[in-house]
Amino acid sequence: MTGLFFCNSAVERMIFKIIKKYKYLLIVGLIVGGYFAIAQVLPKSLSRYPAFVIIFLLDIYLWSAIKSWISRQSKIWEISLNLLYWLPLAMIVSTTIISLFKPIQTWNTSVYLNISGFALICYTAKIFTTLFILLTDFIRGMKFILRFAKTKRTKQIKKAELPLITRNKFIKNLGLLTGGVILSGMLVGRFKWASAFKLRSEDIILPKLPQAFNGLKIIQFSDLHLGSWPSSTPISEIAEIINEQDADLVFFTGDLVNFSTSEAFKFEEILKEITAPLGVFSILGNHDYGDYVNWETDEAKEDNMQQLYDLHNRIGWKLLRNENHILEKNGSKLAILGVENWGDNPRFPKKADMNKTLEGIENDTLQLLLSHDPSHWDKVISKKYKHIDLTFSGHTHGFQFGIETSLFRWSPAQYLYKYWAGLYRIKSQFLYVSRGTGYLGYPGRIGISPEITLFTLNNE
Repeated sequence: MTGLFFCNSAVERMIFKIIKKYKYLLIVGLIVGGYFAIAQVLPKSLSRYPAFVIIFLLDIYLWSAIKSWISRQSKIWEISLNLLYWLPLAMIVSTTIISLFKPIQTWNTSVYLNISGFALICYTAKIFTTLFILLTDFIRGMKFILRFAKTKRTKQIKKAELPLITRNKFIKNLGLLTGGVILSGMLVGRFKWASAFKLRSEDIILPKLPQAFNGLKIIQFSDLHLGSWPSSTPISEIAEIINEQDADLVFFTGDLVNFSTSEAFKFEEILKEITAPLGVFSILGNHDYGDYVNWETDEAKEDNMQQLYDLHNRIGWKLLRNENHILEKNGSKLAILGVENWGDNPRFPKKADMNKTLEGIENDTLQLLLSHDPSHWDKVISKKYKHIDLTFSGHTHGFQFGIETSLFRWSPAQYLYKYWAGLYRIKSQFLYVSRGTGYLGYPGRIGISPEITLFTLNNE
Protein backbone atom coordinates (compact mmCIF):
# COMPACT_ATOMS: atom_id res chain seq x y z
CA MET A 1 0.00 0.00 0.00
CA THR A 2 2.86 2.34 0.92
CA GLY A 3 4.61 1.49 -2.31
CA LEU A 4 1.49 2.26 -4.31
CA PHE A 5 1.09 5.60 -2.55
CA PHE A 6 4.76 6.42 -3.20
CA CYS A 7 4.33 5.49 -6.85
CA ASN A 8 1.26 7.68 -7.21
CA SER A 9 3.01 10.59 -5.48
CA ALA A 10 6.06 10.17 -7.70
CA VAL A 11 3.91 10.10 -10.84
CA GLU A 12 2.01 13.13 -9.60
CA ARG A 13 5.23 15.05 -8.99
CA MET A 14 6.56 14.06 -12.40
CA ILE A 15 3.38 15.19 -14.16
CA PHE A 16 3.45 18.45 -12.20
CA LYS A 17 7.07 19.08 -13.22
CA ILE A 18 6.30 18.42 -16.89
CA ILE A 19 3.29 20.74 -16.82
CA LYS A 20 5.26 23.45 -15.02
CA LYS A 21 8.19 23.19 -17.45
CA TYR A 22 6.11 23.15 -20.62
CA LYS A 23 3.06 25.12 -19.45
CA TYR A 24 3.36 27.84 -22.09
CA LEU A 25 3.77 25.25 -24.82
CA LEU A 26 0.68 23.44 -23.49
CA ILE A 27 -1.32 26.69 -23.48
CA VAL A 28 -0.35 27.46 -27.08
CA GLY A 29 -1.15 23.86 -28.05
CA LEU A 30 -4.62 24.09 -26.51
CA ILE A 31 -5.33 27.37 -28.30
CA VAL A 32 -4.16 26.12 -31.70
CA GLY A 33 -5.83 22.74 -31.29
CA GLY A 34 -9.02 24.42 -30.14
CA TYR A 35 -9.12 26.55 -33.28
CA PHE A 36 -9.06 23.55 -35.60
CA ALA A 37 -11.53 21.63 -33.42
CA ILE A 38 -14.05 24.50 -33.38
CA ALA A 39 -13.63 24.90 -37.14
CA GLN A 40 -14.68 21.29 -37.51
CA VAL A 41 -17.39 21.05 -34.84
CA LEU A 42 -18.99 24.53 -34.80
CA PRO A 43 -17.81 26.38 -37.93
CA LYS A 44 -20.25 29.26 -37.42
CA SER A 45 -18.67 29.99 -34.04
CA LEU A 46 -15.17 30.38 -35.46
CA SER A 47 -15.44 34.18 -35.57
CA ARG A 48 -15.99 34.10 -31.80
CA TYR A 49 -12.87 32.07 -31.17
CA PRO A 50 -10.72 35.08 -30.14
CA ALA A 51 -13.24 35.69 -27.34
CA PHE A 52 -12.92 32.04 -26.28
CA VAL A 53 -9.13 32.44 -26.16
CA ILE A 54 -9.40 35.58 -24.01
CA ILE A 55 -11.72 33.75 -21.60
CA PHE A 56 -9.26 30.86 -21.46
CA LEU A 57 -6.38 33.21 -20.66
CA LEU A 58 -8.47 34.96 -17.99
CA ASP A 59 -9.15 31.52 -16.53
CA ILE A 60 -5.42 30.90 -16.20
CA TYR A 61 -4.92 34.39 -14.75
CA LEU A 62 -7.58 33.82 -12.09
CA TRP A 63 -6.00 30.48 -11.25
CA SER A 64 -2.63 32.16 -10.68
CA ALA A 65 -4.34 34.51 -8.21
CA ILE A 66 -5.98 31.81 -6.07
CA LYS A 67 -3.73 28.76 -6.42
CA SER A 68 -1.58 29.70 -3.42
CA TRP A 69 -4.68 29.91 -1.24
CA ILE A 70 -5.89 26.55 -2.53
CA SER A 71 -2.49 24.95 -1.83
CA ARG A 72 -2.80 25.94 1.83
CA GLN A 73 -5.95 23.87 2.32
CA SER A 74 -6.05 20.31 3.58
CA LYS A 75 -5.10 17.69 1.00
CA ILE A 76 -8.66 16.56 0.30
CA TRP A 77 -9.88 20.16 -0.06
CA GLU A 78 -6.95 21.04 -2.27
CA ILE A 79 -7.69 18.15 -4.63
CA SER A 80 -11.42 18.89 -4.62
CA LEU A 81 -10.96 22.61 -5.37
CA ASN A 82 -8.44 21.85 -8.12
CA LEU A 83 -10.86 19.44 -9.78
CA LEU A 84 -13.80 21.81 -9.38
CA TYR A 85 -11.89 24.78 -10.80
CA TRP A 86 -10.71 22.99 -13.93
CA LEU A 87 -13.84 20.87 -14.46
CA PRO A 88 -15.57 23.40 -16.80
CA LEU A 89 -12.51 23.55 -19.07
CA ALA A 90 -12.16 19.76 -18.99
CA MET A 91 -15.83 19.44 -19.97
CA ILE A 92 -15.44 21.85 -22.88
CA VAL A 93 -12.29 20.15 -24.17
CA SER A 94 -13.72 16.64 -23.83
CA THR A 95 -17.07 17.51 -25.48
CA THR A 96 -15.25 19.24 -28.34
CA ILE A 97 -13.07 16.19 -28.91
CA ILE A 98 -16.06 13.82 -28.72
CA SER A 99 -17.96 16.06 -31.16
CA LEU A 100 -15.26 15.47 -33.75
CA PHE A 101 -16.44 11.85 -33.90
CA LYS A 102 -20.07 12.15 -32.78
CA PRO A 103 -21.83 15.31 -34.08
CA ILE A 104 -23.57 17.47 -31.48
CA GLN A 105 -26.97 17.14 -33.15
CA THR A 106 -26.93 13.41 -32.39
CA TRP A 107 -26.29 13.89 -28.67
CA ASN A 108 -28.84 13.42 -25.94
CA THR A 109 -30.36 16.87 -25.34
CA SER A 110 -30.14 16.70 -21.56
CA VAL A 111 -26.48 15.65 -21.60
CA TYR A 112 -25.39 18.43 -23.96
CA LEU A 113 -27.57 21.04 -22.23
CA ASN A 114 -26.24 20.25 -18.77
CA ILE A 115 -22.60 20.17 -19.89
CA SER A 116 -22.72 23.40 -21.90
CA GLY A 117 -24.92 25.14 -19.32
CA PHE A 118 -22.68 24.21 -16.40
CA ALA A 119 -19.56 25.38 -18.23
CA LEU A 120 -21.16 28.69 -19.24
CA ILE A 121 -22.45 29.38 -15.73
CA CYS A 122 -19.03 28.67 -14.20
CA TYR A 123 -17.16 30.80 -16.70
CA THR A 124 -19.53 33.73 -16.30
CA ALA A 125 -18.90 33.72 -12.56
CA LYS A 126 -15.16 33.36 -13.16
CA ILE A 127 -15.05 36.32 -15.55
CA PHE A 128 -16.68 38.70 -13.08
CA THR A 129 -14.33 37.53 -10.32
CA THR A 130 -11.33 37.97 -12.62
CA LEU A 131 -12.29 41.58 -13.39
CA PHE A 132 -11.99 42.42 -9.71
CA ILE A 133 -8.67 40.59 -9.45
CA LEU A 134 -7.43 42.54 -12.49
CA LEU A 135 -8.42 45.75 -10.75
CA THR A 136 -6.42 44.82 -7.64
CA ASP A 137 -3.41 43.95 -9.77
CA PHE A 138 -3.72 47.23 -11.66
CA ILE A 139 -3.70 49.14 -8.36
CA ARG A 140 -0.82 46.99 -7.16
CA GLY A 141 1.13 47.69 -10.34
CA MET A 142 0.55 51.44 -10.18
CA LYS A 143 1.76 51.55 -6.56
CA PHE A 144 4.83 49.56 -7.57
CA ILE A 145 5.63 52.03 -10.36
CA LEU A 146 5.09 55.07 -8.15
CA ARG A 147 7.31 53.72 -5.37
CA PHE A 148 9.96 52.71 -7.87
CA ALA A 149 9.93 56.21 -9.39
CA LYS A 150 10.37 57.86 -6.01
CA THR A 151 13.52 56.02 -5.06
CA LYS A 152 16.81 57.83 -5.59
CA ARG A 153 18.56 54.60 -6.42
CA THR A 154 16.61 53.79 -9.61
CA LYS A 155 19.56 52.30 -11.45
CA GLN A 156 21.12 50.43 -8.56
CA ILE A 157 18.02 49.18 -6.77
CA LYS A 158 17.48 45.49 -6.54
CA LYS A 159 14.14 43.85 -7.00
CA ALA A 160 14.32 42.35 -3.50
CA GLU A 161 14.65 45.85 -2.01
CA LEU A 162 11.38 47.06 -3.44
CA PRO A 163 8.51 47.12 -0.94
CA LEU A 164 6.21 44.13 -1.15
CA ILE A 165 2.74 45.28 -2.17
CA THR A 166 -0.04 42.77 -1.58
CA ARG A 167 -3.36 42.65 -3.42
CA ASN A 168 -6.12 44.85 -2.11
CA LYS A 169 -7.94 42.31 0.02
CA PHE A 170 -11.21 44.19 0.07
CA ILE A 171 -11.51 44.36 -3.71
CA LYS A 172 -10.33 40.78 -4.08
CA ASN A 173 -12.87 39.50 -1.57
CA LEU A 174 -15.55 41.62 -3.22
CA GLY A 175 -14.70 39.93 -6.51
CA LEU A 176 -15.02 36.48 -4.98
CA LEU A 177 -18.34 37.47 -3.41
CA THR A 178 -19.60 38.86 -6.73
CA GLY A 179 -18.62 35.65 -8.50
CA GLY A 180 -20.52 33.64 -5.90
CA VAL A 181 -23.63 35.80 -6.25
CA ILE A 182 -23.55 35.50 -10.04
CA LEU A 183 -23.05 31.75 -9.83
CA SER A 184 -26.04 31.31 -7.50
CA GLY A 185 -28.17 33.71 -9.56
CA MET A 186 -27.44 31.85 -12.78
CA LEU A 187 -28.32 28.55 -11.13
CA VAL A 188 -31.70 29.99 -10.11
CA GLY A 189 -32.14 31.35 -13.64
CA ARG A 190 -31.35 27.90 -14.97
CA PHE A 191 -33.81 25.92 -12.88
CA LYS A 192 -36.59 28.45 -12.16
CA TRP A 193 -36.77 31.35 -14.60
CA ALA A 194 -35.98 29.51 -17.85
CA SER A 195 -39.63 28.44 -18.18
CA ALA A 196 -41.32 31.27 -16.27
CA PHE A 197 -43.27 32.30 -19.37
CA LYS A 198 -44.69 35.81 -19.35
CA LEU A 199 -47.73 36.82 -21.38
CA ARG A 200 -47.25 40.38 -22.61
CA SER A 201 -49.95 42.54 -24.21
CA GLU A 202 -49.57 45.29 -26.81
CA ASP A 203 -52.35 47.49 -28.26
CA ILE A 204 -51.29 49.07 -31.55
CA ILE A 205 -53.20 51.64 -33.60
CA LEU A 206 -52.79 51.26 -37.37
CA PRO A 207 -54.87 53.82 -39.28
CA LYS A 208 -54.67 51.70 -42.46
CA LEU A 209 -56.27 48.72 -40.73
CA PRO A 210 -59.57 47.91 -42.54
CA GLN A 211 -62.66 48.11 -40.36
CA ALA A 212 -63.34 44.45 -41.07
CA PHE A 213 -60.13 43.57 -39.19
CA ASN A 214 -60.53 46.11 -36.40
CA GLY A 215 -59.75 44.46 -33.07
CA LEU A 216 -57.64 41.75 -34.74
CA LYS A 217 -55.77 39.65 -32.15
CA ILE A 218 -52.37 38.20 -32.94
CA ILE A 219 -50.11 35.98 -30.83
CA GLN A 220 -46.38 36.10 -31.46
CA PHE A 221 -43.86 33.66 -30.05
CA SER A 222 -40.30 33.21 -31.19
CA ASP A 223 -36.97 31.42 -30.80
CA LEU A 224 -38.21 28.16 -29.32
CA HIS A 225 -34.83 26.47 -29.85
CA LEU A 226 -36.36 23.06 -29.30
CA GLY A 227 -32.96 21.41 -29.07
CA SER A 228 -32.51 23.15 -25.72
CA TRP A 229 -35.51 21.53 -24.01
CA PRO A 230 -34.92 18.14 -22.37
CA SER A 231 -38.59 17.89 -21.38
CA SER A 232 -41.80 18.44 -23.36
CA THR A 233 -43.65 19.89 -20.37
CA PRO A 234 -42.64 23.54 -20.99
CA ILE A 235 -43.57 23.24 -24.68
CA SER A 236 -47.01 21.97 -23.68
CA GLU A 237 -47.35 24.96 -21.37
CA ILE A 238 -46.45 27.31 -24.24
CA ALA A 239 -49.10 25.72 -26.48
CA GLU A 240 -51.67 25.99 -23.70
CA ILE A 241 -50.95 29.68 -23.05
CA ILE A 242 -51.20 30.48 -26.77
CA ASN A 243 -54.50 28.65 -27.29
CA GLU A 244 -56.05 30.20 -24.17
CA GLN A 245 -55.83 33.67 -25.74
CA ASP A 246 -58.26 32.80 -28.57
CA ALA A 247 -56.24 34.94 -30.99
CA ASP A 248 -57.23 35.28 -34.65
CA LEU A 249 -53.65 34.70 -35.86
CA VAL A 250 -50.48 33.13 -34.50
CA PHE A 251 -47.02 34.19 -35.71
CA PHE A 252 -43.83 32.25 -35.04
CA THR A 253 -40.78 34.34 -35.93
CA GLY A 254 -37.99 31.82 -36.39
CA ASP A 255 -35.34 29.63 -34.74
CA LEU A 256 -37.43 26.54 -34.17
CA VAL A 257 -34.29 24.44 -33.60
CA ASN A 258 -30.62 24.82 -32.67
CA PHE A 259 -28.73 22.56 -35.06
CA SER A 260 -30.98 20.20 -37.00
CA THR A 261 -34.64 19.50 -37.69
CA SER A 262 -34.49 16.22 -35.78
CA GLU A 263 -34.58 18.21 -32.53
CA ALA A 264 -38.23 19.10 -33.24
CA PHE A 265 -39.58 15.64 -33.95
CA LYS A 266 -40.36 14.70 -30.34
CA PHE A 267 -42.42 17.90 -29.94
CA GLU A 268 -44.40 17.49 -33.16
CA GLU A 269 -47.70 16.45 -31.59
CA ILE A 270 -47.58 19.38 -29.17
CA LEU A 271 -46.84 21.90 -31.93
CA LYS A 272 -49.87 20.60 -33.84
CA GLU A 273 -52.04 21.76 -30.95
CA ILE A 274 -51.22 25.42 -31.62
CA THR A 275 -54.04 26.69 -33.83
CA ALA A 276 -55.84 29.92 -34.76
CA PRO A 277 -58.98 30.65 -36.87
CA LEU A 278 -57.04 32.64 -39.50
CA GLY A 279 -53.97 30.44 -39.39
CA VAL A 280 -50.52 29.92 -37.86
CA PHE A 281 -47.73 31.55 -39.88
CA SER A 282 -44.00 31.01 -39.44
CA ILE A 283 -40.61 31.99 -40.84
CA LEU A 284 -37.06 30.69 -40.59
CA GLY A 285 -34.37 32.00 -38.26
CA ASN A 286 -30.61 31.77 -38.62
CA HIS A 287 -30.47 28.50 -36.63
CA ASP A 288 -33.05 26.78 -38.82
CA TYR A 289 -30.75 26.47 -41.84
CA GLY A 290 -28.43 23.87 -40.30
CA ASP A 291 -25.44 26.19 -40.73
CA TYR A 292 -24.09 25.43 -37.25
CA VAL A 293 -23.27 21.83 -38.18
CA ASN A 294 -20.58 20.35 -40.41
CA TRP A 295 -22.72 18.06 -42.56
CA GLU A 296 -21.05 15.10 -44.21
CA THR A 297 -22.45 16.07 -47.60
CA ASP A 298 -24.41 18.90 -49.19
CA GLU A 299 -27.21 16.42 -49.77
CA ALA A 300 -27.44 15.72 -46.02
CA LYS A 301 -27.87 19.42 -45.34
CA GLU A 302 -30.51 19.76 -48.06
CA ASP A 303 -32.33 16.75 -46.63
CA ASN A 304 -32.34 18.42 -43.23
CA MET A 305 -34.00 21.49 -44.73
CA GLN A 306 -36.59 19.40 -46.55
CA GLN A 307 -37.41 17.70 -43.27
CA LEU A 308 -38.01 21.14 -41.76
CA TYR A 309 -40.34 22.17 -44.58
CA ASP A 310 -42.24 18.90 -44.24
CA LEU A 311 -42.49 19.36 -40.47
CA HIS A 312 -44.13 22.77 -40.89
CA ASN A 313 -46.66 21.21 -43.25
CA ARG A 314 -47.46 18.36 -40.87
CA ILE A 315 -48.06 20.61 -37.87
CA GLY A 316 -50.22 22.98 -39.91
CA TRP A 317 -47.99 26.05 -39.85
CA LYS A 318 -47.79 28.12 -43.03
CA LEU A 319 -44.07 28.68 -43.60
CA LEU A 320 -43.46 31.92 -45.49
CA ARG A 321 -40.22 31.89 -47.46
CA ASN A 322 -40.04 35.27 -49.17
CA GLU A 323 -43.75 35.15 -49.92
CA ASN A 324 -47.03 36.61 -48.79
CA HIS A 325 -50.49 35.50 -47.79
CA ILE A 326 -53.59 37.65 -48.28
CA LEU A 327 -56.42 37.59 -45.76
CA GLU A 328 -59.81 38.75 -47.04
CA LYS A 329 -62.84 39.69 -44.99
CA ASN A 330 -65.96 41.53 -46.14
CA GLY A 331 -64.16 42.74 -49.24
CA SER A 332 -61.16 44.07 -47.28
CA LYS A 333 -57.61 42.77 -47.49
CA LEU A 334 -54.67 42.37 -45.13
CA ALA A 335 -51.26 41.12 -46.22
CA ILE A 336 -49.02 38.85 -44.14
CA LEU A 337 -45.45 38.90 -45.41
CA GLY A 338 -42.71 36.47 -44.42
CA VAL A 339 -39.04 36.69 -45.37
CA GLU A 340 -36.16 34.32 -44.91
CA ASN A 341 -33.45 35.35 -42.49
CA TRP A 342 -31.55 38.58 -43.03
CA GLY A 343 -28.97 39.64 -40.46
CA ASP A 344 -26.65 42.64 -40.57
CA ASN A 345 -23.97 40.62 -38.80
CA PRO A 346 -21.80 38.85 -41.43
CA ARG A 347 -22.17 35.57 -39.50
CA PHE A 348 -25.88 35.41 -40.30
CA PRO A 349 -27.42 34.57 -43.68
CA LYS A 350 -28.93 37.28 -45.88
CA LYS A 351 -31.64 35.37 -47.70
CA ALA A 352 -34.51 37.86 -47.57
CA ASP A 353 -35.90 38.91 -50.97
CA MET A 354 -38.33 41.76 -50.45
CA ASN A 355 -39.20 42.15 -54.13
CA LYS A 356 -40.30 38.54 -54.31
CA THR A 357 -42.12 38.81 -50.98
CA LEU A 358 -44.12 41.86 -52.12
CA GLU A 359 -45.24 40.40 -55.45
CA GLY A 360 -48.92 41.17 -56.02
CA ILE A 361 -49.22 43.47 -52.98
CA GLU A 362 -50.43 47.04 -53.34
CA ASN A 363 -48.75 49.64 -51.13
CA ASP A 364 -52.04 50.83 -49.64
CA THR A 365 -52.80 47.31 -48.30
CA LEU A 366 -52.02 46.92 -44.61
CA GLN A 367 -48.84 44.86 -44.40
CA LEU A 368 -47.63 42.77 -41.47
CA LEU A 369 -44.07 41.49 -41.90
CA LEU A 370 -42.41 38.56 -40.18
CA SER A 371 -38.62 38.98 -40.21
CA HIS A 372 -36.50 37.11 -37.68
CA ASP A 373 -33.62 39.54 -37.16
CA PRO A 374 -34.51 43.13 -36.09
CA SER A 375 -31.42 44.48 -37.87
CA HIS A 376 -33.35 43.80 -41.09
CA TRP A 377 -35.94 46.40 -40.03
CA ASP A 378 -33.22 48.78 -38.90
CA LYS A 379 -31.08 48.59 -42.05
CA VAL A 380 -33.61 47.82 -44.78
CA ILE A 381 -37.33 47.92 -43.97
CA SER A 382 -37.49 51.27 -42.16
CA LYS A 383 -35.45 52.91 -44.91
CA LYS A 384 -36.61 51.35 -48.18
CA TYR A 385 -40.05 49.88 -47.47
CA LYS A 386 -41.87 52.57 -45.53
CA HIS A 387 -45.27 51.20 -46.55
CA ILE A 388 -44.79 48.13 -44.32
CA ASP A 389 -46.86 48.92 -41.24
CA LEU A 390 -45.80 46.45 -38.55
CA THR A 391 -42.85 44.08 -38.36
CA PHE A 392 -42.53 41.15 -35.96
CA SER A 393 -39.00 40.01 -35.05
CA GLY A 394 -37.12 37.97 -32.46
CA HIS A 395 -33.54 36.70 -32.49
CA THR A 396 -32.02 38.81 -29.67
CA HIS A 397 -33.54 36.86 -26.73
CA GLY A 398 -33.03 40.12 -24.83
CA PHE A 399 -29.66 38.43 -24.16
CA GLN A 400 -31.60 36.32 -21.60
CA PHE A 401 -30.07 38.65 -19.03
CA GLY A 402 -30.86 42.18 -17.92
CA ILE A 403 -33.04 44.49 -15.88
CA GLU A 404 -36.52 45.62 -16.88
CA THR A 405 -38.66 47.92 -14.74
CA SER A 406 -41.24 50.59 -15.54
CA LEU A 407 -38.53 53.26 -15.17
CA PHE A 408 -35.38 51.57 -16.35
CA ARG A 409 -34.23 48.73 -18.53
CA TRP A 410 -30.80 47.45 -19.48
CA SER A 411 -29.34 44.40 -21.17
CA PRO A 412 -26.05 43.61 -22.95
CA ALA A 413 -28.27 43.06 -26.00
CA GLN A 414 -28.55 46.83 -26.44
CA TYR A 415 -24.85 47.02 -27.30
CA LEU A 416 -25.36 44.54 -30.13
CA TYR A 417 -28.76 45.61 -31.44
CA LYS A 418 -30.29 49.07 -31.70
CA TYR A 419 -33.73 47.46 -31.36
CA TRP A 420 -33.43 44.59 -28.92
CA ALA A 421 -36.75 44.08 -27.07
CA GLY A 422 -40.28 45.41 -27.10
CA LEU A 423 -42.17 47.89 -29.28
CA TYR A 424 -40.48 50.57 -31.40
CA ARG A 425 -41.86 53.18 -33.78
CA ILE A 426 -40.47 55.36 -36.54
CA LYS A 427 -43.20 57.65 -37.89
CA SER A 428 -45.98 55.32 -39.06
CA GLN A 429 -43.91 52.11 -38.94
CA PHE A 430 -43.84 49.76 -35.97
CA LEU A 431 -41.40 47.03 -34.95
CA TYR A 432 -41.88 44.53 -32.16
CA VAL A 433 -38.86 42.50 -31.02
CA SER A 434 -39.77 39.42 -29.01
CA ARG A 435 -37.51 38.52 -26.11
CA GLY A 436 -37.94 34.91 -27.21
CA THR A 437 -39.83 32.00 -25.74
CA GLY A 438 -36.93 29.55 -25.47
CA TYR A 439 -33.24 29.86 -24.73
CA LEU A 440 -29.86 29.09 -26.22
CA GLY A 441 -26.36 28.85 -24.78
CA TYR A 442 -27.10 29.73 -21.18
CA PRO A 443 -29.97 27.37 -20.26
CA GLY A 444 -31.84 29.97 -18.27
CA ARG A 445 -32.86 33.59 -17.91
CA ILE A 446 -32.15 36.37 -15.45
CA GLY A 447 -34.31 39.49 -15.48
CA ILE A 448 -35.50 38.96 -19.07
CA SER A 449 -38.48 36.62 -18.99
CA PRO A 450 -39.34 34.24 -21.82
CA GLU A 451 -42.36 35.75 -23.51
CA ILE A 452 -45.50 35.12 -25.50
CA THR A 453 -47.08 38.33 -26.79
CA LEU A 454 -50.70 39.15 -27.51
CA PHE A 455 -51.30 42.05 -29.92
CA THR A 456 -54.61 43.81 -30.44
CA LEU A 457 -54.75 45.91 -33.62
CA ASN A 458 -57.17 48.81 -33.99
CA ASN A 459 -57.56 51.59 -36.53
CA GLU A 460 -58.21 54.38 -34.04
